Amino acid sequence: MSAFKAYDFRGLFGVDFTLDDIYRIGFFLPKLLNTNKILVGRDMRLSTPEIFNSLCHGITDAGADVFDMGLTTTPMVYFFTAKHHFDASVMITASHNPKSHNGLKISRTNALPVGYDTGLGELEKMVMTQPPVPSSTKGKIVEYQVMKEYLGFLSHYKYDISNLNIVMDCSNGMASILVKEIFGNQPVYLFDELDGTFPNHEANPLDPKNIRALQEKVVAEKADIGVIFDGDADRVMFTDEKGRFISPDLMIAVLGNYFIEEKNIPGKVIIDIRTSKSVSEYIARLGREVYTWRVGRAYAALKLREIDGAFGGEFAGHYYFRDFFYSDSGMMAAQILLHVISNMKKKGISVSRLIAEITVYANSGEINFKIEKKLEAIMAVKDYFMQKEKPTVIMDFDGYRIEFPDWWFNIRPSNTEPYLRLIMEAKTEQLLTEKLTEARQVLKNFE
Repeated sequence: MSAFKAYDFRGLFGVDFTLDDIYRIGFFLPKLLNTNKILVGRDMRLSTPEIFNSLCHGITDAGADVFDMGLTTTPMVYFFTAKHHFDASVMITASHNPKSHNGLKISRTNALPVGYDTGLGELEKMVMTQPPVPSSTKGKIVEYQVMKEYLGFLSHYKYDISNLNIVMDCSNGMASILVKEIFGNQPVYLFDELDGTFPNHEANPLDPKNIRALQEKVVAEKADIGVIFDGDADRVMFTDEKGRFISPDLMIAVLGNYFIEEKNIPGKVIIDIRTSKSVSEYIARLGREVYTWRVGRAYAALKLREIDGAFGGEFAGHYYFRDFFYSDSGMMAAQILLHVISNMKKKGISVSRLIAEITVYANSGEINFKIEKKLEAIMAVKDYFMQKEKPTVIMDFDGYRIEFPDWWFNIRPSNTEPYLRLIMEAKTEQLLTEKLTEARQVLKNFE
């Protein structure tokens, strides 16, 4: 089934999956995760109510109970899966995908992610091959209100940031249910009403067109920083005071000022294979090591728990915290990062200056190539550059990241879209342009 992905279940509703598929997933989930109760949260997409009903119908037909959190952010589901000792949970959301899409993010005990390699593949087989036979004892749906408890937890990260002028874009998504409880009326808010049609822009902050309104408002308001959440609030991204987008991996370095400098939390810092060397070098200056790993929560959250890391982050704007059961939270990340920015402003350091101090390499950003023969293209790029120059580091666990003395590249297949993704970074813009031109020439044969 095309909606079963590496990290979750997601796709175009009515095309990639149907309500019957959702019913079957609900029915077989208790068996897959060996539980008789499942925590369920959901976003505000137009298709969510009927997906919720079908999912609950399947779960209760299997004889298990649904604990209904109502409208939630994805991190809220992670948090209460672990804190309240659920062995299974589902968040109904398509995260940053377009309004016509929807999906399920499934977790198990301790909020560990269920990816294709850790359960979704087995679930797909059950859904496709086994007939659901309803239990003679039907499960029930239990209303499960947890907002007050969740806000109590987030209050531990509430700092005085009254010196900041903030513009905050909620993307008409689930961050809207929390922001005013946490930040009050201090920020200038954009698109802070729940609306599953996403009338102002899609809820994907990595697409430049979706942050234009935020960038313009930051400049107009003479703000210190711009903040934007994705649709389900597991990711957060930022602009500086000039409205310039900040590559999310650089904010991992900024988090180091809190967890290492201020709190002295022990442990390594998780980064993904796409992360700038500027980040690892900055973290090293703060006295910590980084651990480079695969892209995606299905891998990052597991690895952070495995190594008991201090915190971590990804190029796509996910930030993982030991105190958040090793899971990602856009809201917690925003609170901590705004605290760091507030302290920097007291020292006369603007956001743009702070990022400039971290950034010491020219970076291409992630470039997408629509290529069918992905593996052949990856090997062609790898072989081309390794024949020209001797690498200093080779990482081969998520495509390839190959480092040379003055530059590096990562080339990997997307796990969620039909693209080959390339990132390059070099000590100078000239060297970056030269290497990028060479890579494009190699890939031209495959496009």
